[in-house]
Amino acid sequence: MIFANNVSLQYGGRVLFQNVNIKFTPGNCYGLIGANGAGKSTFLKILSGEMEPNKGEVVTNPGERISVLKQDHFKYDDCDVIRTVMLGNEELCRIMDEKEALYAKEDFTEEDGIRVSELEAEFAEMDGWSAESNAEILLNALGITNEYHYVKMRELPGDKKVKVLLAQALFGNPDVLLLDEPTNHLDIDAIRWLEDFLLDFENTVIVVSHDRHFLNKVCTHIADVDFGKITMYVGNYDFWYEYTQMAQRQQKEQNKKKEAKKKELQDFIARFSANASKSKQATSRKKLLDSLDIEDMPVSSRRFPFVDFKQDREVGNDVLTVSGISKTIGGRKVLDNVSFTILPHDKVAFVGSDPVARTTLFQIITGELEPDEGEYKWGVTTSVSYFPSDNSRFFDSCDLSLIDWLRQYTDQQLETDIRGWLGRMLFSGEEAKKAANVLSGGERVRCMLCKMMLSGANVLVFDEPTNHLDLESITALNNGLIKFPGTLLFASHDHQFVQTVANRIINVTPGEQYDRVQTYDEYLDQIAGTAE
Repeated sequence: MIFANNVSLQYGGRVLFQNVNIKFTPGNCYGLIGANGAGKSTFLKILSGEMEPNKGEVVTNPGERISVLKQDHFKYDDCDVIRTVMLGNEELCRIMDEKEALYAKEDFTEEDGIRVSELEAEFAEMDGWSAESNAEILLNALGITNEYHYVKMRELPGDKKVKVLLAQALFGNPDVLLLDEPTNHLDIDAIRWLEDFLLDFENTVIVVSHDRHFLNKVCTHIADVDFGKITMYVGNYDFWYEYTQMAQRQQKEQNKKKEAKKKELQDFIARFSANASKSKQATSRKKLLDSLDIEDMPVSSRRFPFVDFKQDREVGNDVLTVSGISKTIGGRKVLDNVSFTILPHDKVAFVGSDPVARTTLFQIITGELEPDEGEYKWGVTTSVSYFPSDNSRFFDSCDLSLIDWLRQYTDQQLETDIRGWLGRMLFSGEEAKKAANVLSGGERVRCMLCKMMLSGANVLVFDEPTNHLDLESITALNNGLIKFPGTLLFASHDHQFVQTVANRIINVTPGEQYDRVQTYDEYLDQIAGTAE
């Protein structure tokens, strides 16, 4: 159990949340949601003790251990992988280290023997003899196989480091588990394993995630950070969304009825207040008017961009033909004799265990890389707009304002027109004058989406577009691509995004090649059945 008692936090004059009283209990998984900047990650830091609130306190049961998914991927570079996982229980590692140091002493005393016996008892009580094998089980389940278990963390690629740090957080059955974006950079197998792990986890879990499918699968409750407070809802993300949308509709309808009643009373009073025979009725209605309370709708911190892709012309019958493409990068063959044909109105999700294969293919068909073998051909009526997974080249060395940055990619040159497009993507007023090179990851993505909307392309290519976006922006992009009438090629780790947008699944990873007209869930069921 972990309890926030009257917790408040503000930066300068900005209140993130105030007087929060909320209890998280064992056996439940709580999804902590809210707009970017609402204070989700900050609240996790307060719960973990990493940050102090301005007011209030966090209370846990005595002796309970809180485990946190670490975000610093370089902190453990000098540690073995197994040791890094076991450091998820720092007290256990401290006992192990003290035992080892005492056993290594040449002048081992009687006092040392007493201390060792105490440590051995604590070690056994914490299931220390199974610790290493438990760490190995976690690593293997996440796809970190035995050959990596005793290498230094610095030798691992980034995607494997992420998995090791996740294993560290899960290690040793913590009483309270705090996970900030645990599915980032995980492959689908690791995500599904994590979902099953959390469903079986008997203690308390609090998770921040932008993955709607993940929140729906694992969460028993939703804690919503909005309106300067944190409100608890029983149910998963879809339940929270439907319930809050219904509540807002009801409140608007009630206010609409009250406004109509208010106008009716005002009209009556205006007509009859000077009429002696009606004066008592007018006075009575004035009292009723004074008592009529129209509730102010609270201003949410959630902001939804407007995403709507229009094609300047319909695509013809010939869209894209890929014939026998192969590519080796860094001595590794990431594409091997890839062939497929894209048809008009196809919305194709490219999936598989190797993100490099997908990115390499996208770079080839958009002209950024040359294949080692094979060829591709776009139809003469196609116009292509590409969203790369790494957009740094568009921003890092660019000190233009967003107005001038966007002006580079459109024939619309009037500032009012440019500001209108930026406003759609939540850059209004002075925000439109920001320098491009100071934008956050989410702001860069919204700029790239704006650039693509202005292109009028009839073929869109997206490589992980939901990275860095909040739930509101993901929802807006998701809906925009569902409505897009053209052809779409994309890769995404967002399960719900892929399931609701794609009508065809292609895997170009060597040894995993697959191409079928079906939904993402049908594909997952297919490969699960094949594996069995």
